[in-house]
Amino acid sequence: QLVPVGTGSGVIVGPEGYILTNNHVVEGADAISVKLGDGRDVKATVVGTDPKTDLAVIKIDVDNLIYAKLGDSDGIDVGDWVLAFGSPFSFDQTMTQGIISAKGRQIDIIREHNPALQGLTYENFLQTDAAINPGNSGGPLVNLKGEVIGINTAIASRTGGYNGIGFAIPSNGAKSIMESLIKNGKVVRGYMGVGIADIRTNEIKANVKELGYTGDTGVLVSEVRRDGPAGKGGLQLNDIITALNGKKVESMTQSR
Repeated sequence: QLVPVGTGSGVIVGPEGYILTNNHVVEGADAISVKLGDGRDVKATVVGTDPKTDLAVIKIDVDNLIYAKLGDSDGIDVGDWVLAFGSPFSFDQTMTQGIISAKGRQIDIIREHNPALQGLTYENFLQTDAAINPGNSGGPLVNLKGEVIGINTAIASRTGGYNGIGFAIPSNGAKSIMESLIKNGKVVRGYMGVGIADIRTNEIKANVKELGYTGDTGVLVSEVRRDGPAGKGGLQLNDIITALNGKKVESMTQSR
C-alpha cells in the first residue's frame, strides 16, 4: 500500500525544540519527521495549529539544537534585502535571495485552500521576489542580520512554480500566534464587537471625507454591537479608529 508523503520547511525558534511552520505543511499528517541540518532525522509532535493564519508549532526533543532569532518585521522596509530558506522541490538547505517588494498584502489564499473557514482568515503578508517554490512553505525569510522576519507561506503562480511573487507571514504576528499555541494549544483572540472598513478603498474614502476626516490611514466603524466590548465602551457608528494601544492603524487587516 502506498503511503502519501509531503514535504515542507520550518524554523527552530528556541532551545526547547519548538519549530514554527505552516499549518498546511502538517495538516492531516499521521506522523511528522524533521530532518535537521546536521543530518539527524527525528520525530516531531504537533503543539498547536492555527488554520486562520496558516501557522503551526511542532516540537522535537533532541539536544544541541541550533535555533534562529525572531526579528522585528515591523522594522523591515520595501527594498530591504532578504534571504529565503527551505526545501524547494525537496532540495533541502536551499537559500535564495531577493528584496521585500511590498507589505500588507491580502491575497485570500488561506481561505481559498480552506473554504471551511468561511472567510475568517487573517492575512498581512510580506511580499518578496526571493525565489519561493513548493517545499519552501514554513521556512524562514531572513534579514541581513540573520533574524527571521517572516515565515514563507505562498506564491502567486499560474504554473505552480516561481514567478517572482512570494508571500511570507510577518514574524511579529507569527510570534504572538506561536506563543499562544505553546501556552494554550490554540489561539485566543480578542473580540471588539464591531464591523470595520478600510478607508483606503475609494468608496469608503469618499464617505470619510464627508465626515471631515482628511487622513489616509485608519478604519471606519461600519457596525457596532451594543452588547459587545466596543459598544459598551462608547464606540459609535462612523467613528474612525486611527490607533490601537498607541500604535497607528494603517489598515483593516492590521486592526484585526
